[in-house]
Amino acid sequence: MRVMGLDVGDKTIGVAVSDELGWTAQGIEVIRRRTEEADLQRLTELAAMYNVERIVVGLPKNMNNTIGPRGEICIAFAEMLQQKLSLPVEMWDERLSTVSAQRTLIEADVSRKKRKQVVDKMAASIILQNFLDSKS
Repeated sequence: MRVMGLDVGDKTIGVAVSDELGWTAQGIEVIRRRTEEADLQRLTELAAMYNVERIVVGLPKNMNNTIGPRGEICIAFAEMLQQKLSLPVEMWDERLSTVSAQRTLIEADVSRKKRKQVVDKMAASIILQNFLDSKS
């Protein structure tokens, strides 16, 4: 069963998918957000291409475990995605996933320009990997 992980931001959506056994997450793409319709169309294409059966959307909670405006936007996006794709969509606490992705890329000595291009994809991989690890 393949699972897709998403790191939803204002300008981009980081996308990762699991292997068929649901053990590991790999970042596959960063979608540059244009319109809601175009974003959903690309996610539909990717879900079909990878035979995705479930989607995990990162939920950016505040450090005190409350959900702020950004979290509300992600919840609304997840609900819309579930209606469009007719797949189960789960929210997953993504606190500090982007920070972790940035730190990993800095430690790997990736240039600032390249980090900017892949950080959302890596954050999606971290969100998805944490989800997969919790299920095994």
